[in-house]
Amino acid sequence: MIYEALQATAAEIRALSGRNEHRVVAVLGSGLSGYADHLPGAVAIPYSELPGFPVPKVAGHAGTAYSVELSGVPILILAGRAHFYEGYSLDQVVFAVRASIAAGAGTVMLTNASGGCGDGLEAGDLVMLTDHLNLTGQNPLFGPNDDRLGTRFPDLSAAYDPELRRVAQEVAGEVDVALKEGVYAWFTGPTYETPAEVQMAKRLGADLVGMSTVPETIAARHMGARIIAISLVTNLAAGISPVPLTHEEVQETADEARERFTRLVDGILPRLD
Repeated sequence: MIYEALQATAAEIRALSGRNEHRVVAVLGSGLSGYADHLPGAVAIPYSELPGFPVPKVAGHAGTAYSVELSGVPILILAGRAHFYEGYSLDQVVFAVRASIAAGAGTVMLTNASGGCGDGLEAGDLVMLTDHLNLTGQNPLFGPNDDRLGTRFPDLSAAYDPELRRVAQEVAGEVDVALKEGVYAWFTGPTYETPAEVQMAKRLGADLVGMSTVPETIAARHMGARIIAISLVTNLAAGISPVPLTHEEVQETADEARERFTRLVDGILPRLD
């Protein structure tokens, strides 16, 4: 049933956007949805018009898809994502990314806001993911496998594509934006991690902690897409930050980083095709 639903939604994306395919899809995380505002000639499609797309309920997640062409490359921008902690199933959480891949996107850019726990990280840093830790005990591939989507046992040894990471670093140098690298640990949320949990994640090798991205990465790799992911450190994680964590802080830091984030993503997206 999921395969047929994805094909139906992919057809709707084509119909509403007026484009036969989108070769790249980008997901904008917490506080980063404003990137879509500056895209010239973008066709806006509310998630509510796309069958199966979960509508985000969290501030800072817009819930609109934008179809746009950048440097000749047709790109689908997903402004906002649904989270597992909102009560959605993981099938629902990853549906938008899966449908975008079904609509032709062979490359996926994921972005998120995160707490920094790695040495040398500060609020406002942009960090490209090199790997992840799934600390939730959850996986979007639980249950029967549909071989039309992908293999039963997908390989995640290079989940975040090394060649795309090289391109991103090249672009970062060209546009003069510092781009660090690190490992992201997925917690379900919605509570921020405790200081002990942050120390556990750090000792396991995490530089960043957050509540998204990993299920989308797993689902996208299952379908054979290439992945690049960039995280904005919006706060230092619990036990490292000297002040209590708030969602308002996440949005404020995202606003301050918007110009750098826009320059970087503008340069990267057309080079991902």
